[in-house]
Amino acid sequence: MSGIPYERLKAFEGRVAATAGRGRDPVNEPMIRHWCEAMGDTNPAYQGPDAIAPPTMLQAWTMGGLSGHTGRSGAHDELFGLLDDAGYTSIVATDCEQEYLRPLRPGDRIVFDVVIESVSERKTTKLGTGHFVTTRMDVRAEGDPEPVGTHRFRMLKYAPAPKKPRVGRPRPVINRDNAGFWDGVGAHRLLIQRCGGCATLRFPWLPGCAACGSPEWDTVEAGGEGTVYSYVVMHHPPFPAFDPPYAVALVELAEGVRMVSNVVGVPYDKVRIGMPVRLEFLRVAGDADGEWELPVFRAVVGSGG
Repeated sequence: MSGIPYERLKAFEGRVAATAGRGRDPVNEPMIRHWCEAMGDTNPAYQGPDAIAPPTMLQAWTMGGLSGHTGRSGAHDELFGLLDDAGYTSIVATDCEQEYLRPLRPGDRIVFDVVIESVSERKTTKLGTGHFVTTRMDVRAEGDPEPVGTHRFRMLKYAPAPKKPRVGRPRPVINRDNAGFWDGVGAHRLLIQRCGGCATLRFPWLPGCAACGSPEWDTVEAGGEGTVYSYVVMHHPPFPAFDPPYAVALVELAEGVRMVSNVVGVPYDKVRIGMPVRLEFLRVAGDADGEWELPVFRAVVGSGG
């Protein structure tokens, strides 16, 4: 891996990466409905003849799919090619920031411009050493010169750090809002919060009810039955104590709430949406402080999943 003079990288700041890019589809009701169902968002503003699109869908309207977009300039590819040649061959998305200026409505057609906003000096992280690249996308509705929102996307282009000996599973962050949940897991009980005001069940645990605002709550114990609502297969990047590829599922419990966990008992490439699963508790080795419990879901074999 060779270093790149920072002045050479900094020269990419302000260069255009895409001009007048177009969303592949107009803002539309079916995509809004699918998004709201996946997110469990029942806000009435996203329904009916005067519906608006959820603001957090801003990036969804600009995505190019597998075939990508036309009209992208060479600045982005040139920068990433330069980093690749210097040995920074891996990439991971680190974070994004969105600013919403006005709502989008069904029928709006999306156009956008993208600029390389910043390239950091060389940074060393747990993943490896590299450079953070931030792009800014200004999103507009066709025919309107004013932006409807801005999307900043930050990536790390890096050279992977040398592999370290396998270590124990990192412990979850436990605080006053979720300590009761992890106490339950330690006792092999999966506890769901129930609002003391409107009896709405909620997961993950929160200090107050999103439906009525009440801070009062108690718990109900999940029976353990569920189905795979959605899932992803993790391939990269690898982290200590995790051995990709493996499936991470969004499991819908019989009680109606959803939680993220691993599916065990079947190969990662056999996990399917709708697959019935049942709760069990997995004992794992921690980094340096003994063993602890995790709730996972075992595929129910022979049930048509």
